[in-house]
Amino acid sequence: MQLEKFYYDNKIVKYFSIATVVWGLVGMLVGLIAATQLFWPELNGGVPFLTFGRIRPVHTNAVIFAFVGNMIFAGVYYSLPRLLKTSIFSNLLSWIHFWGWQLIIVAAAITLPLGFTTAKEYAELEWPIDIAITIIWVVFGINMIGTILQRRERHMYVAIWFYIASFITVAVLHVVNSFELPISFMKSYSWYAGVQDALVQWWYGHNAVAFFLTTPFLGLMYYFLPKAANRPVYSYKLSIIHFWSLIFIYIWAGPHHLLYTALPDWAQSLGTVFSIMLIAPSWGGMLNGLLTLRGAWDKVRETPMLKFMVVAVTAYGMSTFEGPMLSLKNFNAFGHYTDYIIGHVHIGGLGWNGFLTFGILYWMIPKMWRTNLYSQKLANFHFWIGTLGIIFYALPMYASFFVQSLMWNQFNEFGILEYQNFLQTVTQVVPMYMLRAFGGLLYLTGAGVMTYNLIKTAAQGSFLAKEEAEAPALEKKKITGGYWHSVLERKPIVFTVLSLVAILIGGIIEMVPTFLIKSNVPTISSVQPYTPLELHGRDIYIREGCFYCHSQMIRPFRAETERYGEYSKAGEFVYDHPFLWGSKRTGPDLHRIGGKYTDDWHYFHMYNPNQFVEGSIMPEYPWLLENTIDKSLTPKMISAMQTLGVPYEEGYAEKANGELDAQAAKIVANLAEKDIETSGDMEIVALIAYLQRLGTDIKVKDDVAENQ
Repeated sequence: MQLEKFYYDNKIVKYFSIATVVWGLVGMLVGLIAATQLFWPELNGGVPFLTFGRIRPVHTNAVIFAFVGNMIFAGVYYSLPRLLKTSIFSNLLSWIHFWGWQLIIVAAAITLPLGFTTAKEYAELEWPIDIAITIIWVVFGINMIGTILQRRERHMYVAIWFYIASFITVAVLHVVNSFELPISFMKSYSWYAGVQDALVQWWYGHNAVAFFLTTPFLGLMYYFLPKAANRPVYSYKLSIIHFWSLIFIYIWAGPHHLLYTALPDWAQSLGTVFSIMLIAPSWGGMLNGLLTLRGAWDKVRETPMLKFMVVAVTAYGMSTFEGPMLSLKNFNAFGHYTDYIIGHVHIGGLGWNGFLTFGILYWMIPKMWRTNLYSQKLANFHFWIGTLGIIFYALPMYASFFVQSLMWNQFNEFGILEYQNFLQTVTQVVPMYMLRAFGGLLYLTGAGVMTYNLIKTAAQGSFLAKEEAEAPALEKKKITGGYWHSVLERKPIVFTVLSLVAILIGGIIEMVPTFLIKSNVPTISSVQPYTPLELHGRDIYIREGCFYCHSQMIRPFRAETERYGEYSKAGEFVYDHPFLWGSKRTGPDLHRIGGKYTDDWHYFHMYNPNQFVEGSIMPEYPWLLENTIDKSLTPKMISAMQTLGVPYEEGYAEKANGELDAQAAKIVANLAEKDIETSGDMEIVALIAYLQRLGTDIKVKDDVAENQ
């Protein structure tokens, strides 16, 4: 049989690997700065674009899409051609993909600190960047599918199944969640509102974790772990069960992020059921990875890259146990909004994604540079200091969770909340935040050691840009029979379509009724659209990332209603584009903050919170007292809201600024009574207007406890 010659392009893998390391260091450093600000808020130096609310999305986007994303692409461009015995489909598309993705990352690194954000977690980038992401993702998909179609290996290996599912699902998630209405070059409003927006966002948010941080990395695990161990995958049949059950079940689990919220109860219950079911396929994949190492444990002890991979797969198992735990309503009642969420996410991020990335780089770089790893001792040092970093990061977060959940819900013998002042619970967990930052420093140190080790490895080797290979051509004949799944593996288009169907079912069943059946979001006649000034204030609230630390969703528990007021109703959020329910309470819930404090209280609290509320870890916002709102945008804002279905009267956009000035004048007058001089176009006035509006559309309890 005649062999055909071709080559593997290591150059594109090299560039994606370098980007992985560089962006990883940047993302981890920004994360360390953000973590440090939680006990040292002055670290931002009074600079707007360095505050926690602005750099937190920089950290998450850099780690998820820059560090992990570039590793996915490096791993795919390395493994896919080798599994299919072919060159990559198009070198031109490879380089468009690489440079396009890096430009997107740079755009994110510039725009997010400047406050351009959609306020959707893991999807904060504004509409021009969303379009760029779509284009580059399609380029990647064409290159991947094209490579599969020109293969010389008839059967698609399990890693390729996960690559295909990841591509199609992320495409669907990104497009659906990114429906937004632009009002300027870098400003838009979500097409969805309130409950529907929350459901779509966490359908996206949970499955971005599933199909960007999990399934492609499972594909990398199925390729690189057996390669590093020099052993076959433990079970082919288990990998089939793992794949199909995982991609079908995962897509249903998003609502477990919204338990006890205003989301319809049936949707919450669906999320709970499928989240519990997720344990089986997730642990099936974990066991398939670990059991691949049977008989190779001596090699694990001696080989740093395998140590990283073993801990990574173990962290995957732990993380996929914690997620279903949080989806149990009795556990979620205590765990949600606490630092349990932070610990859980970082077990996955630091352990699963980070350690698997390190293990792959330690295996792949010496191969491409045709040399041995520069220092096994440095790699072992990296492993142990990285492991300590994870421990010092996660354990304080779990300890913080216990403190928060107990203090938030504790009543005294008289039936009164023991800790009515929310700040009392914050000061108790500050030492945990310090330990968490120390853990992050250890982890970052390990990544720095790895960078040095890999640079020295490359320096002592000789890079092979084009790795020659040969294989017989794929026979163009019909083959029948065989195991049912092996038949499917020979049909990549059919396989892709079936994967698409599997992931669409859950999303359609959850979202269509929520959008089409009015009873899922009962209307409340007293709920009115935001005034123009309040809309400006809401945009400022979003720009500063206040929703990262403050929720706007009071759950129906006695402890919450005693502390914050009447629980939140679905109909209160019908004009919220986007929703701002939050997922973490570093500060108190703000849904009933309207009318609770005077205008001057809010003024001074934003100017210098620690001086005004001793012990506060909230940063200062002095620029709000100096910056003015752009009133030229007001008509566009109102018109956009009208397009989205907000019932402003016809012609309201033209007179909106007049009403804005009238409302601002009242706030200015209130401040003047306290000897505070300001003008009605200042950002602080707009923000006060928004905060004073929150939760006032319905009658709330008069005996709400003070929370500051």
